[in-house]
Amino acid sequence: MTIRVLPPEVAAKIAAGEVVERPASVVKELIENAIDAGATEIRIEVRQGGKRLIRVADNGCGIPSAEVELAFARHSTSKLSSVEDLTRIITLGFRGEALASIAAVSHLTMLTRPADEPVGSYLRLEGGNIINREGRGCPVGTMVTVENLFYNIPARLKFLRSETTERQHIDQLITRYAMAYPQLRFSVTHEGRLTFQSTGSGQLSDVLIKVYGLEVAGQMLAVSSSQPRAEDGPSEDGQEPRVSGYVSVPTLHRANRDHLTFFVNGRWVRDRMLTHAVEQAYHTLLPVGRHPLAVLRVDLAPAELDVNIHPAKSEVKFLHSERVFATVQKAVRRTLVEQAPIPVISPQSGQWTAADWERRQALITADRERLPTQLALDAQRPGEFLTPAQQAEDKLPPLRVLGQVARTYIIAEGPSGLYLIDQHAAHERILYEQLIAQKEQSPAQALLEPTILELTPDQIAVMEEQLPVLTRLGFTIEPFGGSTYLVRAVPAVLVGTDLRQALAGIVDELAEGRMSPLAHEREKRVIASVCKQAAIKAGQVLSDEELRELIRQLEATTMPRTCPHGRPTMIHLSQAQLEREFGRR
Repeated sequence: MTIRVLPPEVAAKIAAGEVVERPASVVKELIENAIDAGATEIRIEVRQGGKRLIRVADNGCGIPSAEVELAFARHSTSKLSSVEDLTRIITLGFRGEALASIAAVSHLTMLTRPADEPVGSYLRLEGGNIINREGRGCPVGTMVTVENLFYNIPARLKFLRSETTERQHIDQLITRYAMAYPQLRFSVTHEGRLTFQSTGSGQLSDVLIKVYGLEVAGQMLAVSSSQPRAEDGPSEDGQEPRVSGYVSVPTLHRANRDHLTFFVNGRWVRDRMLTHAVEQAYHTLLPVGRHPLAVLRVDLAPAELDVNIHPAKSEVKFLHSERVFATVQKAVRRTLVEQAPIPVISPQSGQWTAADWERRQALITADRERLPTQLALDAQRPGEFLTPAQQAEDKLPPLRVLGQVARTYIIAEGPSGLYLIDQHAAHERILYEQLIAQKEQSPAQALLEPTILELTPDQIAVMEEQLPVLTRLGFTIEPFGGSTYLVRAVPAVLVGTDLRQALAGIVDELAEGRMSPLAHEREKRVIASVCKQAAIKAGQVLSDEELRELIRQLEATTMPRTCPHGRPTMIHLSQAQLEREFGRR
């Protein structure tokens, strides 16, 4: 094949593919430009998950009219002038590719004015080509509008995910930068509705409340190394790295690492070494498979850091990685040892309120005839549960309840040995199959007074996406302005629970999970989350009658050995195992 030089427009699109992966990439580059321009307020507007429109406006220094066109030339930047500058990078941008790459795959307009010019500059580009330039009145700063992203690259466009997914990526990125720069005021608007706004107070704790909510933020511990504050900027050559931020108490944890956030010299990065340092600090403090929350900033001399290893600038390389690892690990561990509260068992644990007694009675008097009929219908639904042969194998034998251990596990005897049953997981399975059977007509309970929910940006996106499913299950939820929602009705199974905590738990679990693209799978995940909140909790004392009723209902389910989340509901100790342990065999 003949070797040839690619046409400029082809090379531009190839280069753009490295920098602009999805709408969130555009938002990232424009936010970084605004921060480098000295902005104190950054406003982001998004429509259709960024596919239709992305607009970022700031009150930074603006671009002189003589340099506006040059800003869209590839490899043009005001942040570097020589190769030596690569070892002293203190800005977020430096490659000179972002604006050119974004303009190459979109319809882009820029309106900008520096303080010393009376009129702003308006520039419009399509596919990287300038089609209009004129002077316009505007405030000091820059506003960049990106429309019809990837209109000229259909292959890239079709690989974008749903609007909700792209929106979540954008929200995640913006909230990360709001935490990295608490002194800046960020505001985000989706489809004309304000969904997030930081205070710009300079206090990271204020941003944590906006991002995670007051309850979670109240369980975060302040971290600082013995060095000066990280907010003072990159340290000088030869100084130890500086660490600051917040980490969660050991009792607050998540199922994945999505809530481990790191900034290096103000740059949001993904780094396995920093992740390992934090998780090692929590060694023996967390359940297996659970991960902490952390928002940590590491500052060190620019010469000890290489940020020029990834087109999107999302990865860094440390000159002395062992020293950085040790500093982060020790700072977090010291914080946990000195500040983490000792878990306290409430004196009311195991005692019941009037609402608890009402739920107990409802469990005892549950309709004994309906469930077998419903399960028979469910077995006829292809793909919903196991095949009849598999169901027969998974069925429980008749069990005789012996008692309760640690107010959490039920002891029962069967024909082939002893069973230890997790009462929470078992009740989850029972409620799940009941709700699956009646999901089209789930009984709902209207509330005398609506419950108020304050949601984070991630939770808002999940709420809007899953609202039809929640409505079918019996929820009545209405937007009440900004990040506030009113809950006017809930499924009957949630009556007697702490509704605000239960609803926040449902939405939070859905927000941190990875939702299936299949509608019926998403629906089943929502139902499983509702059941988790409604089920009897560990630590609750049950009467003998309640224990027997719970086991009877578990025996009638199609998959009694696991809860809807895949966790085992029971441990079986066969008679042969018991005889071996006692030396009888």
